Amino acid sequence: MQLAFELPELDRRATQKAVEAALEKYRLSKYLDADEREASITAGYTERFHGPTNTTSDQTASIAISNADWAAKRKQYCDRMERAVSRLPRMERFLLQERYMCEDAEYLTDYNVYTQKFQPQISEGTYAKVRWKAFYKLALSLDIAVEKESGTIESDKPKRE
Repeated sequence: MQLAFELPELDRRATQKAVEAALEKYRLSKYLDADEREASITAGYTERFHGPTNTTSDQTASIAISNADWAAKRKQYCDRMERAVSRLPRMERFLLQERYMCEDAEYLTDYNVYTQKFQPQISEGTYAKVRWKAFYKLALSLDIAVEKESGTIESDKPKRE
């Protein structure tokens, strides 16, 4: 008995947007530090009505838990993304790290990457092929792939007339 496994056909544009959004979220999680919430130490003079007596409120504990959970989620997301990228072939991994995962990624263009970062330089067409392969594998790995709808006839390449 032989098992058959087919890779899905993905919607190129939607998948690329999803992967780029995930990589942007990675950069924000990795390189930006948000201010942690702090407990208020001033007295609040507000009228408080009698509430349930079986619950206690610990503002400091709930803020500490919130801060720890937020940091843990960020770290978990970054680790997941880094593991997924580290499993890619060398060229695809290099492309993603240099173009999308470094601190200056927002200021780099694809042209800068394929003419200056790759040694030896690669062509724009080769760069596009490597990038799509990396996006395809990363989208499947992170479960953010957008499959093509079965009924639409849509080509990724412009039609020549």
